[in-house]
Amino acid sequence: MIFDKIINKFIYDPVSSIGILVFYFLLINLPISLIAVFSKKPSSYVKLITIIVNLSISLQLVFRWYLSGHFPISNLYESLFFLVWGITLGQLLLESEYPTPIIPAITIPFELLSVGFASFVLPEDLKSSSSLVPALRSSWLVMHVSVVMLSYAALIVGSLLSTSVLLINKSQPLQIRSSSTGIGGFKTSGGLSIKTFLQPINFSHSEELDTLSYRSILVGFVLLTLGLITGAIWANEAWGTWWSWDPKETWAFISWLFYAAYLHMRISKGWQGRKPAIMASTGFFVVLICYIGVNFLGVGLHSYGWIFGIFNLT
Repeated sequence: MIFDKIINKFIYDPVSSIGILVFYFLLINLPISLIAVFSKKPSSYVKLITIIVNLSISLQLVFRWYLSGHFPISNLYESLFFLVWGITLGQLLLESEYPTPIIPAITIPFELLSVGFASFVLPEDLKSSSSLVPALRSSWLVMHVSVVMLSYAALIVGSLLSTSVLLINKSQPLQIRSSSTGIGGFKTSGGLSIKTFLQPINFSHSEELDTLSYRSILVGFVLLTLGLITGAIWANEAWGTWWSWDPKETWAFISWLFYAAYLHMRISKGWQGRKPAIMASTGFFVVLICYIGVNFLGVGLHSYGWIFGIFNLT
């Protein structure tokens, strides 16, 4: 009987059913990831469940795309699941680069809260698919919004990794020695003889995490830059102006300036220690305000994304 109800629920509303299933997968994954942290060994179960979560959200978005007839990133419910999809993808990529239980342990709580908020807190009118407002009926929807959401995912992951840097091995000094293109940094091991060729540096755990944070933020910054450019082009096409300084645009620009300052301080000024990690950790709240916070205002050209759905684009 219970199995029949589950099947009927899935047939009637596959999008919400998969969303709830994803929530329970993450709920199971959270304690496993925390146990892995205490055991100081990556868990294959955590990675497997994360892959299942990513594939489940992919299936959910495909269902929503098929049922709605447009790319599933037009309201808060869809964008939250797309954001979690991007974060789980980034989590898997970073774990393949540097296997450590810290990465899933800091990303899974945010994923769980996001999916729980989308599945159980959002009102039904923001969960259901609806016709696109005129401004969103454009091919720019996929290019602009997806790029911006992926930039949020990369920036959030990078900021969370920086937070872990502040909490791990606090008594040990942190020296930034890695290159901008990978975990490996290099130094010479003696004189200038060819025989004393370049040798890799052995990085501490905190330095590895700090480098992964930097690389994730760098990817997010590039994507955010592309998102701002495509958004300006789309705005000119839809509203006849490249920039209107509404709350969402303003905070997106503030986010861009914030992370530009972080990258400048780290690359050009050669910041050492945990100062870059402190700044990057603060960026987590900057991104949240840009993504969710300004939606509470319900004003501006992006007001169709407001959480209560009261103000709509006309």
